[in-house]
Amino acid sequence: MTSMQLGLIGLGKMGGNMRERIRRAGHTVIGYDRNPDLTDVGSLAELVDSLEGPRVVWVMVPAGPVTQAVVDELGQLLSPGDIVVDGGNSRWTDDEKHARELGEKGIGFVDAGVSGGVWGLENGYALMVGGDAEHVAKVQPVFDALKPDGPYGYVHAGKVGAGHFAKMVHNGIEYAMMQAYAEGWELLESVDSVTDVREVFRSWQEGTVIRSWLLDLAVNALDEDEHLEKLRGYAQDSGEGRWTVEAAIDNAVPLPAITASLFARFASRQEDSPQMKMIAALRNQFGGHAVESAK
Repeated sequence: MTSMQLGLIGLGKMGGNMRERIRRAGHTVIGYDRNPDLTDVGSLAELVDSLEGPRVVWVMVPAGPVTQAVVDELGQLLSPGDIVVDGGNSRWTDDEKHARELGEKGIGFVDAGVSGGVWGLENGYALMVGGDAEHVAKVQPVFDALKPDGPYGYVHAGKVGAGHFAKMVHNGIEYAMMQAYAEGWELLESVDSVTDVREVFRSWQEGTVIRSWLLDLAVNALDEDEHLEKLRGYAQDSGEGRWTVEAAIDNAVPLPAITASLFARFASRQEDSPQMKMIAALRNQFGGHAVESAK
C-alpha cells in the first residue's frame, strides 16, 4: 500500500473519527479545526503549507456558507493539480459550482457522500463519490481506508454532484424506513392485546423481510427506554429530505412515501407525537443526534 498525505478540515463528530480511521490505515493526516483542542495546525494556510504537492484536502464542515467560505479560501491557497474533496452534506448543485470555481484555477474537485455516523470509526463509512475519474483516482487510497471491509460500501456514482445526490436519496429512503418502523410501533403500542411491543420488535430481527440495521437500533432504543417515555416526539430534518423531495418534483418522479415521512417530521413540531419519539431515538442511536427530553 502506498501511504499518502491528506489535509482534513473539520474534526467534529464525523471528521475526528475519520482522521483516526485513515491514520490507522497508515496514511498521514494533518487536521485543521477552529477548536484548538482538536486541531493539528493553527490555520488553513499552515495546513496547506504542511502538505507536499499534489495535495489532497478533504473538507468536513457544515453545508452551505461555511463550506463555501472554506472552498473560497482553499481556492486562494492551493495550486494547479491539487484536489479538494467535500465530504459534508452539501447540496449537489453546490458541488457543480465549487467544481467550476476551482476548475478555473486548475484545482480538481470531488464530492463524497459519507454515511456511517457514530459507528463509522470501527465499522467503516459507506462512500458515494462524484467527480472526474482522474481526480477520484488520486483520492482512492483514502476512500479505501474509510470504506468498510469487503467488496461493498464504496461507489464512484458519476459526475461531480453524483456522490451527494446519491447520499441525498439514501437519506430520503432512510426517512421513509424510519417512518414505517415508527408508525408500526405506535400502532402496536395503542392496542390492549399486544402486551410486549419491544419483544415484538426484537422477534423481527431474525428471519423476517423487514430485518435491518435500523430495526436493530430501534430495539437498542427500546432496551434503553421501553416506551420512549423519556423523549419528546420532535424530530429535526437535516435538509436532505427536503432536497430529495425538491429533486423529485424537478424530475417528475413520484415519491409519496419519502415525501410523507418528511411532512410527518414537520407535524412533529406542532404537538408531541408518539411516532416521532421513535424517529428521535433512532437518529440518536445511529448518528449521535441530540434528543429532547420529555418535560
